[in-house]
Amino acid sequence: MKIVVIGGTGLIGSKLVKRLQAKGHEVVAASPASGVNTVTGEGLAETLTGANVVVDLANSPNFEDKAVMEFFEKSGRNLMAAETAAGVKHHLALSIVGTERLPESGYLRAKMAQEQIIKASGIPYTIVHSTQFFEFMFGIAQSGVQGDKIHLSPGMMQPIFSDDVADALTDYVLGAPLNRTVEIAGPEKIRMADAVGAYLRQIGDSREILVDSQTRYFGAVLNDSSLVPAAGARLGKVAFSEWVKTATPPPAR
Repeated sequence: MKIVVIGGTGLIGSKLVKRLQAKGHEVVAASPASGVNTVTGEGLAETLTGANVVVDLANSPNFEDKAVMEFFEKSGRNLMAAETAAGVKHHLALSIVGTERLPESGYLRAKMAQEQIIKASGIPYTIVHSTQFFEFMFGIAQSGVQGDKIHLSPGMMQPIFSDDVADALTDYVLGAPLNRTVEIAGPEKIRMADAVGAYLRQIGDSREILVDSQTRYFGAVLNDSSLVPAAGARLGKVAFSEWVKTATPPPAR
């Protein structure tokens, strides 16, 4: 089976590609670096020829409200049009738990627009809502930097290990389209400020964290249910409390 993974060289994409290849499938890891650009449409028709499944893991390089909306709308429309022309049988997209609950967030409004384009396309689909990846803790910390301190929400989260995300996506890719949204999450709930604090201590980052219920996360104020999945979510195997014990700093850029 031919499977095209848009964003196939990123954190999740690279793990997914390896898993699918190990199962004997023809997998194309598509990205702007490989000549496939979903925003301009470059390379889409050629890459999708003969594809049975397309997995969309692409993310906007710019999180400003207008830019991120333009990215997901243009990318979504170009991708679904190309998939329709190619006769793709299953479209799978990775999105975020809580997307529909946080309209204050420009980023999540853009993800909602992406999901609406998928649902209106007529192509059988599966949308996977994931909680935050363990590996995003440093990025979450940086998003809260004000001066020499880090301001973070006390809202609950249920982060998930990237390997568990890739395992779940593998199963959904190889299964029949569900034509609905499913949720995946880690096995433990933890407050955002506590999770980031544990990670920073592990990597030797001594910056002070100030917990403030009005601190916004990608533009939205959180409560204890904003980023937590509903009952019935698929849970990963790796607990954050175990992963953080051996966590390392993010790669230098």
